[in-house]
Amino acid sequence: MTPLRLAGAALLIGGLPATLFALFGLSGELDAEPALFGAGLSLGAGAVLGALWLTSLNRLARALRRAAEADAADTEPPPLPAAAEVAGEIGRLARALQRRSEEVGRMRRADAAILENLPDPLLLLSGSRALLRANRAARALFGTAPGEPGDAPAALRHPALSAAIDSALATGAPAAAEIALPVPVARELSARVIPLDPPLFDGGRILVVLADRTRERAVERMRADFVANASHELRTPLASLIGFIETLQGPARDDAEARDRFLAIMAEQAERMQRLLDDLLSLSRIETEEHRPPEGEADVAALLRAEAAALAPLFARRGATLDLVVPERLIARPADADQVAQVLRNLLDNALRHGREGGTVRAEAAAFPAGEGERPGVLVSVSDDGPGIPREHIPRLTERFYRVDRGRSRKAGGTGLGLAIVKHIVQRHRGRLEIESEEGKGATFRVWLPAGRG
Repeated sequence: MTPLRLAGAALLIGGLPATLFALFGLSGELDAEPALFGAGLSLGAGAVLGALWLTSLNRLARALRRAAEADAADTEPPPLPAAAEVAGEIGRLARALQRRSEEVGRMRRADAAILENLPDPLLLLSGSRALLRANRAARALFGTAPGEPGDAPAALRHPALSAAIDSALATGAPAAAEIALPVPVARELSARVIPLDPPLFDGGRILVVLADRTRERAVERMRADFVANASHELRTPLASLIGFIETLQGPARDDAEARDRFLAIMAEQAERMQRLLDDLLSLSRIETEEHRPPEGEADVAALLRAEAAALAPLFARRGATLDLVVPERLIARPADADQVAQVLRNLLDNALRHGREGGTVRAEAAAFPAGEGERPGVLVSVSDDGPGIPREHIPRLTERFYRVDRGRSRKAGGTGLGLAIVKHIVQRHRGRLEIESEEGKGATFRVWLPAGRG
């Protein structure tokens, strides 16, 4: 029997003593029949009163149970007025609790949606530094699926970030840190640690806001390297020009033989400076236009034949042979014909400079048919028979001013920008550049350009 039923039973039994006294004539002042009638009346009243209290208490208990469960559904009111009033207050309390619970739920969903959709990577930590949540941007940064920590714990263990978390917890003020993660992919991150007081509903005590600075820092280094390299490349021929001019103005003023030799060297250095400036301006224009796809079309076969004819004197000067294999017509579309010609010229010139003296350069162009997951295109391949390129240098060949052998490259007259120009033009055309080489067996450069349809 439940406590409520026991209470009702106790109330009912509490009226029995008077009834028994009356029933067995213990009063002495009452007649038997009135005593019997009074006992029955007392017994009936006690039973009714007990039933009412039992029912009221049961319904009050049900109302309290629903209020505790935040269930605002109305219950049947108790029969006793006072109990009915209490039950009504309980119902109002339950409805207020339900509204409060719904409001808290909406706030939690809004909080989760805000964290999830912020553009910066965010990590939410507990007071013990356990990772509670990582938003979409953080999962993308660390390459993880929802609910998986991925590389985030490695970042949180970084000494600089750990020290910033210590500082934020100790002082209650935000702290910052710069961290570098070498694996699985080298990244440079800026972190801002914000203590949360009071903590969030799920125990979130520390908010770590991250910013990926990898590309930004790489661009800064590239810009600094570019300025340094460009200055160096210009300074060398300029110093030669200044030195020879001073010599011609002084000791060699009347030396006809020295004058002719010096002027030839000066002309060569001036030409080198001009090539460098032309390549710098060309690269700047290409980078400016790189985000805009080209328009029109280019006959790659005709352009390759034209560039081969233009470079014929240079091939003859080095005693090299150009083996040209091209069809009658080969259209790349969409394409900028001038830029495609520049790609072909740079590839041929690069192969000539780095091939063997008196060797052979092979240039081929062919249609690349559409395949599974592949668009139709034009494939150009230029190969030399030079010393080849060590494997570790191949990924960096398209960097500005990068040279495998600086002395040999300068002696050959290269500016160090030709392959960088090729890369950016190919990217603008949404094409591909592939480089294959083996030491002692030459190098092959392949360019794929889209051919469109129709």
